Amino acid sequence: MNILIVEDDINIAQYLSNGLVEESFIVDVANDGAEGLAKIRQNVYDIIIMDWMLPVLSGTELCVIARKNSVNTPILMLSAKSDIRDRVEGLNCGADDYLPKPFSFDELLARIHALVRRRKLQHDSILKVSDLAFNVSSRKVQRGEKEIRLTTKEYELLEILMKNHGHVVSIKKITTHLWQDETISESIIKVLVHHLRSKIDKNQSKKLIKTIRKIGYKIDDI
Repeated sequence: MNILIVEDDINIAQYLSNGLVEESFIVDVANDGAEGLAKIRQNVYDIIIMDWMLPVLSGTELCVIARKNSVNTPILMLSAKSDIRDRVEGLNCGADDYLPKPFSFDELLARIHALVRRRKLQHDSILKVSDLAFNVSSRKVQRGEKEIRLTTKEYELLEILMKNHGHVVSIKKITTHLWQDETISESIIKVLVHHLRSKIDKNQSKKLIKTIRKIGYKIDDI
């Protein structure tokens, strides 16, 4: 699961990042509102954790811009402001939850899992790109009317690519997501992608899996 942390306090950002990586999350960090906005526009995240008081763009401003741009990712707002009116303002700007500082990491983790559960109830488990459909719950994959059988790692690779539809997924993110180990050889990723591509794109006029040389891979219908 991909998480973006937008926090200008380097120590807090590092603390959160280290803790979430230990929990097997894939984490990106931005240290101001503008950098956070750039990452939100470039990547797809499952959860965004942002501080209220940020340089360049405040957390509330960033939240409003994200929602106006149809970013529906759950947002957890962090703030030293604990007044009820501040909490209401944070939620009204588009945040899904509000956690006042100081907080325990366990509570933060519980809030993240609650947001994930809430989103799963709201969204269908079927991912679609063009005529390719992937039911994440049953692991049923179809291209048009044809059902496709995949290995466990191929399922996992297809899932991260489809969840990031239209965006490049770096080799580092793939290795972390599939093996939780960044030392996996790039050649292993290439072989895995080759096998997945042979099953998804074979005999298809429209090729969905794209190689972005020296960066990673993406799935797109363009």
